[in-house]
Amino acid sequence: MASSLDIGRLLSERVKDIETSGIRRAWALAQTCEDPVDLSIGQPDFPVPDSIKKAAIDAILQDKSGYTQTAGEDVLLQTVYKRLGGQFGWEFGSDTYHGAMITSGTAGALTLACLAVLSPGDEIIVPDPYFVIYPTLARIAEAKAVLCDTYPDFRMTAQRIEQCITDKTKAVLLNSPANPTGVVLTEKEVEEIATLCRDHGILLITDEIYDEFVFPPTTHASPAATNDDVLVIRGYGKTYGCTGWRMGYAAGPKQLLDGMLKLKQQTFVCAPSPLQHGLVGAYDIDLSPLIQRFANRRDMVVDMLSDVTEFAVPQGAFYAFIKVPEHLNMTGIEFITKAVSHDVLAIQGSVFSERDSHFRISYAVADEQLEHGLTILKSLLQ
Repeated sequence: MASSLDIGRLLSERVKDIETSGIRRAWALAQTCEDPVDLSIGQPDFPVPDSIKKAAIDAILQDKSGYTQTAGEDVLLQTVYKRLGGQFGWEFGSDTYHGAMITSGTAGALTLACLAVLSPGDEIIVPDPYFVIYPTLARIAEAKAVLCDTYPDFRMTAQRIEQCITDKTKAVLLNSPANPTGVVLTEKEVEEIATLCRDHGILLITDEIYDEFVFPPTTHASPAATNDDVLVIRGYGKTYGCTGWRMGYAAGPKQLLDGMLKLKQQTFVCAPSPLQHGLVGAYDIDLSPLIQRFANRRDMVVDMLSDVTEFAVPQGAFYAFIKVPEHLNMTGIEFITKAVSHDVLAIQGSVFSERDSHFRISYAVADEQLEHGLTILKSLLQ
């Protein structure tokens, strides 16, 4: 039975202004492939470690399935306190400056942060290229995402950020290691960004979901090491293969965390309680063999594509943001459409940027599949 209700009229302007993810366009194209090489999605291709699985199962069997305190289960929070205390010298307690909370993934933490900090008309500076939800989160908060152009090296530096600051700027959103580029900022670069934000009275939000995914000899540097006022957001999903568990955390000035907790009480309530127990021992797991496997895949990407196109060599995460050679006279969407016709899936650059001169691949796939896909892409790029 057809309804007489005009749903379109009822939808809010914020929903109307948000575009459906461009990734879905790539998925739609993929339906024409019988057995594609999927280099499109940032989904880890390794299973959750057995010790984490067992801890989560044990928690379920022990009926640890009720609500938790809003900030999260204390046993998991204690591991966060120890981790950040060791890395930044931060202290956590009832009368300390810093606080932490377990969140429904890093996306949940970013959503709470934007809603807690941004008011209508405010501005937040984000890198271009960016993780797809960054501009959307600003729009949901009725604020504006100001894009900081990082082409061609994709390094979000203090100099580039400073050109974007206005009297409406409330926050800067940093992402290192970065999605979609794999770029990792140096200690000097993040220190300069931290100093810039402190001098301007601007909140620095650092999205460090890939902090463990850094390829030696590169090391991860966090601005929180030199600025106590940074909001650190990290996750477990990419690192431990449990993306569907939706587990992350935020840590920073307690007054800011208290504001985020107010919103969490009225929205997400708490992250899944048995899965919080499952991740208590996560930081005891040796990730070095896994990181080396991905470093080898990164090397394969560099070896096979660097002589036919340009891209920043990834130093972390598991992506490469590859330029469509100018001699092809194609946009990113045109190139990935051609790649789909050869049964290789990638994501057009316009999903992550104001420009559509590049495309993103994820090398979180089996080595033989990756090599096959790269062979096809190399022939198309030539």
